[in-house]
Amino acid sequence: MGLRPHLLTRRTAGVASTTLALLLSTAAVGVVPAASAFSAAPAGTCVEPADVHADARIKAGGIARHEPNELTAQQVKEREADLAAALRERASRQSATVAPLATVTIPVVVHVIQEDSTRAGGNIPDSMISNQISVLNQAYSGATGGASTAFAFQLQKINRVTNPAWYPIVQGSSAERSMKSSLREGGKNVLNMYLGELSDDLLGWATFPQRRLNSMDGVVVLNESLPGGTATNYNQGDTATHEVGHWLNLYHTFQGGCSGSGDSVSDTPAEASPAYQCPTGRDTCSAPGLDPITNFMDYTYDSCMYQFTPGQASRMLTAWNAYRAA
Repeated sequence: MGLRPHLLTRRTAGVASTTLALLLSTAAVGVVPAASAFSAAPAGTCVEPADVHADARIKAGGIARHEPNELTAQQVKEREADLAAALRERASRQSATVAPLATVTIPVVVHVIQEDSTRAGGNIPDSMISNQISVLNQAYSGATGGASTAFAFQLQKINRVTNPAWYPIVQGSSAERSMKSSLREGGKNVLNMYLGELSDDLLGWATFPQRRLNSMDGVVVLNESLPGGTATNYNQGDTATHEVGHWLNLYHTFQGGCSGSGDSVSDTPAEASPAYQCPTGRDTCSAPGLDPITNFMDYTYDSCMYQFTPGQASRMLTAWNAYRAA
């Protein structure tokens, strides 16, 4: 699959060094099904799940109840205009003595949603969560082979909640709204991650950043997609890597297909459609470059994903300073 040997070792073990988090600490709703596709719902204020961009990733062979959709060109245009406006607004408020952040440590609050106390009922061990944080730190530091980003992740809390009414987590439901409204902690800079069994073969979903914080902000991830989980081909932790990318304002690499502004990042080659499994050498657009199948924002197996680009790293930091910085 063209992956670096050290990457394969890391993914097989499902564990990464926490040293990177310490070194870096000086730093959309998206839905992920288990292997069909990611999607996006209409833009909005995030007051209701249906009003935010929803991005979905589906397991191979999975069938989502709702057909996953890409953001329309108009939705992307609106989001990009909002980003520009947020940057202007922040610049107008910013003191000349306060520079935009260059490195960011993101506090992470993990909510483990359980049906009961069994592993089958969602009670995954703390070790899987610790390993997930390590995978995020490796991915976002560039240790797996991609560009280094400004971001590191620090686990603040594991909150275990046994509530059969919230299990499985159903995207866009009143139960999801109730769960997040009851549990979400912190400000816009705090990543709230909700783990559980998910509806409709989804692997996870996430909110894109917005200027006003609401209770739906965060990412939802299939519990067994964490390192060492049982979701075959999707159990090395990169569902969370992908969804956090949306939370930090990245689109899919195949956004917009072969034309237009694509994913609004200049150094990710154009891609006509999502890539699944690990189709080495795939080239679906006439523009230069093979399809970015190893990028964390495509749909390939976890074992095939290992990188962000410098352009994506820059876009995430720009959006952080526009939307999530204190």
